[in-house]
Amino acid sequence: MPKIVDHEKRKIKIAEATWKVIVEDGLEHATVRKIANASGMSVGSLRHYFPSQSELLLFSMELVSERVKQRAIHKKYEGPPLEMLMDALCELLPIDEDRTIEMEVWFVFSAKTLVDSKLEALNEKVYLEMNKGIGNVVQMLQTLKLAKDDLNPSIEIDRLHALIDGLSLHHLLHPKTFTKDRMIHTLKYHLQSLCK
Repeated sequence: MPKIVDHEKRKIKIAEATWKVIVEDGLEHATVRKIANASGMSVGSLRHYFPSQSELLLFSMELVSERVKQRAIHKKYEGPPLEMLMDALCELLPIDEDRTIEMEVWFVFSAKTLVDSKLEALNEKVYLEMNKGIGNVVQMLQTLKLAKDDLNPSIEIDRLHALIDGLSLHHLLHPKTFTKDRMIHTLKYHLQSLCK
């Protein structure tokens, strides 16, 4: 009897191998041959699933985005409101191994969109989804009557989004200097500064 192959699981395995190669060797060395080797497949088998590197990167990045969304959706948020909002925002920071890999790969992917127009649409979609999620946090501060009365929501959403990106980048580039605790403390300080 022929072996039944779960094609979706195989594609996920290839995407995870792609992340591993990108994190260990950088995007410029993420060749089809290296990714095939890391996923335990032949180049021909990998090409069956992803005929081009752009398609492979696109799927890999969609998987990163989907995992972040699913983790945020299924997480149980408990405790005081400000702590729950901090927990929600921490889903976007590289605070553990999985989130660090996701963030590293995401930054590499974002840089690649500058030279590969096929990736631009996904990058824009994820940016807008992240911006909307951050907007929900700012809106919740207002709904719960925690926000300062003169808070400008659109500016604060943009500022918080930029802060999260900056904190992530600083931590990834300087993990010993800009530690995880320092990153979280800075975000908490900023969130508290939006409150009465």
